[in-house]
Amino acid sequence: MDSSIKKNRKSLFLICVAMTLLTVLQTICYGQNPIIQTKYTADPAPMVYNDTVFLYTSHDEDDAFGFKMYNWMLYTSTDMVNWTDHGTIAGVKEPYRTFTWADGHSAWAPQCIARNDSFYLYCPTIYQGKMAIGVAVSPSPYGPFADAIGKPLIFRENHGDYDPTVFIDDDGQAYMYWGGNGPCYYAKLNEDMISLAGDIQIASIDFTGTPPEASFTEGPWIWKRNNLYYLAWASRCCPEGIGYAMSNSPTGPWKCKGTIMDPDDRSNGNHPGIITYKGNWYVFGFNYAILKQTMSKHNERRSICAAKMTFNEDGSIIKLPWWAETTITQVGTLNPYIKNEAETMAFSEGIKTESATEWERNIPWDKGKKIADRLFVTAIHNGDYFKVQGVDFSSGTASVEVSVASLYGGKIEIHTDKIDGPILGTLNVNASGEGDIWKTNTTPLKNIKGVHDVFFVFRGEKDLFNFDWWRFKKSP
Repeated sequence: MDSSIKKNRKSLFLICVAMTLLTVLQTICYGQNPIIQTKYTADPAPMVYNDTVFLYTSHDEDDAFGFKMYNWMLYTSTDMVNWTDHGTIAGVKEPYRTFTWADGHSAWAPQCIARNDSFYLYCPTIYQGKMAIGVAVSPSPYGPFADAIGKPLIFRENHGDYDPTVFIDDDGQAYMYWGGNGPCYYAKLNEDMISLAGDIQIASIDFTGTPPEASFTEGPWIWKRNNLYYLAWASRCCPEGIGYAMSNSPTGPWKCKGTIMDPDDRSNGNHPGIITYKGNWYVFGFNYAILKQTMSKHNERRSICAAKMTFNEDGSIIKLPWWAETTITQVGTLNPYIKNEAETMAFSEGIKTESATEWERNIPWDKGKKIADRLFVTAIHNGDYFKVQGVDFSSGTASVEVSVASLYGGKIEIHTDKIDGPILGTLNVNASGEGDIWKTNTTPLKNIKGVHDVFFVFRGEKDLFNFDWWRFKKSP
């Protein structure tokens, strides 16, 4: 064969390979940290149930300087990048006061676990001025959760009794680990999950040969993989990284293996939560990235992050870079042809989420009976937006309908793939001043197919409107 023909064929082959690789890269969607932007969230406690990730969190108030925390929140995802806000599921302050015995503040790091068709939420808070751990129960992972025993599960007037993690072994025995600023404690739980099955013990962790930044501080998390047991924790304050140990038994002894993530000066704290989902392992924690967009002074207004976690052949964990250098590959797509809550998003700027009680109004001055609690996107101003990632438009687009409650009115621009990308259409929202009257608006769209990111970009003046849900219509 002529050498020039061989050369041309080789060039053509390389071009084809490059174009194929580019196409693959364009269709891989990556999530970015922090994963929640509409509220300050911390202390991630992920749980996998019915092919969904349930992410239980603590919640820093918008004006927090220290730890100002009154309730526990829930977010869910089926693809690890788009997260749906489900609002408050338990708390220590009215109107969400789950534990009447608690002092009414300090809703610290929780964890939820399923057993016998019930869901148990273990919650550290303050009782008689000291740390305590309560347990709440619900027949649904979405809550609401109710106090299971009417008193603390753990109360010893010990300031280190916080940050519980719960694990059920293959033989059915349940364990709870907890502790901070001191040793790590553990105890067996009875099958009812609301009482201890034995004495409280101190976990034996061997730190020989490991660096000081791996030392135990608080926030333990226990799990099992390939018949090996793992215990992770927030390490060496401050700043905190994530340290971990391994054992052949759920009660130890444990051998520290170093850090999953080293401490970093960009973040004062950390707190691990670890799961396996759709064939991958993930570690959650938090940083202060959203706070630092607006102020340099340190306050306890934290934001949850996540990263994929991998293992060596011996079971040890491959160290991760800091949250700012990590991304997550989307493990699924989003269906645009069903009703999607506006509080489902991969990223946002400017907006908040809020819940409100709806009433059946019989006459103007009578609220009537309660219908439901509605959660929606609010605090919408000009230039704010949210992104929904990896939307599968396999059947094309003809129009979109949205549910909004107008204040000053405005526009919703629907862009694809980037915030200033092609506009599919623009939906006008007329001003009415009725921020609690929900109406469905529809507008036609350009037809598009394939998997795309979608940006809902808001235009107008003042407080534009509240946004409840959206749904695309298929092309004919």
